[in-house]
Amino acid sequence: MAASIARKTGKVIGIIVAILVVFILALVAFLTVTEYNPPATQEIEIHGVARETLEPGQSVSVVTWNAGYGGLSGQADFFMDGGDGVRTVSHDGVLANLAGIEDELAALDPDFIFLQEVDQDSERTYGINERARIATAFAPAYASAYALNYDVAYVPYPLPPIGAVESGIMTLSRMQASNAERIQLPCPFSWPVRLGNLKRCLLVERLPIRGSSAELVLVNLHLEAYDDGEGKAAQTAQLAQLLQEERAKGNYVIAGGDYNHDMIGVSGEVYGNAAQAVESWAKPYDFDGVPEGFTVAAKAKLDETGTAAFPDAATCRDAGRPYDGTNDRWVMDTFIYSDNVECLDCSTVNLDFAYSDHNPVYMDFILKED
Repeated sequence: MAASIARKTGKVIGIIVAILVVFILALVAFLTVTEYNPPATQEIEIHGVARETLEPGQSVSVVTWNAGYGGLSGQADFFMDGGDGVRTVSHDGVLANLAGIEDELAALDPDFIFLQEVDQDSERTYGINERARIATAFAPAYASAYALNYDVAYVPYPLPPIGAVESGIMTLSRMQASNAERIQLPCPFSWPVRLGNLKRCLLVERLPIRGSSAELVLVNLHLEAYDDGEGKAAQTAQLAQLLQEERAKGNYVIAGGDYNHDMIGVSGEVYGNAAQAVESWAKPYDFDGVPEGFTVAAKAKLDETGTAAFPDAATCRDAGRPYDGTNDRWVMDTFIYSDNVECLDCSTVNLDFAYSDHNPVYMDFILKED
């Protein structure tokens, strides 16, 4: 009797294992067939018509903000940072966060807006088309361009799973751009791990300047976060090459966004983090790899003020638990600009992570006259 029960139990377990194996193989096959494989470069449509034109010597402003897809506000605890949450806020919570982000951007009233983690059709944000909502909110004054960097039919982890994701980076411009382009960055993950991961990119816009053959080249970016460092190095090297090439053409260049690095190199010391640079995933940026003639805005401010007197709030918090003012924090969002751009001010807008796990960063600048 006992032997018979054992045989039946073994059979049931075998059937369950076989079903699981078939399911996993079918899922991997499905994700392989539907994998997002963008080309190395891709022209991006610009929606809307901006009516203003750049001029040398003109004071201009830009804001960068990782919007955290409207789902990573102050009370969120995110599984990728060690928390428990996948859908970290309700449907109404996403809408409230988006409304807050839109209101803050409208109050800042910049000429250019760089956004990262803007969902278009994702289960984690209840299918809300954030791209269309934001574009509509700032039309007709701003034209917009959007580049996908996370397009997966079904992300099967954790439990409950993330599900379908369609997300990207977005640039809004009050000045008319001549064109926009998506440039693919190196992906550090091999098959099958890459099937559920981001395909990170640069969103590059070119803007004519009245009376000049030079262009203003704007680079919106969201670099690698969760790899062993190889991907970060490859992506920052490609970015450096692009910056160098564009400056060699005589262009004005500004690259801004979420670098997923410590952009002052000593955030742990400045903000009293529990995890210092050695233990933290937020490693210092490769400042030595920044091309000659370019400046990292946040690092330049730190070098000027010193660590103890650094005045800016952090731009990113540890989202592994709700924010209470003691979470680890870093300066991860900033701008890198060429030597023909004069930075008048670059500062964190301290919102205490009310609508995202990032604070926005605002920069005023002038295109120097030849």
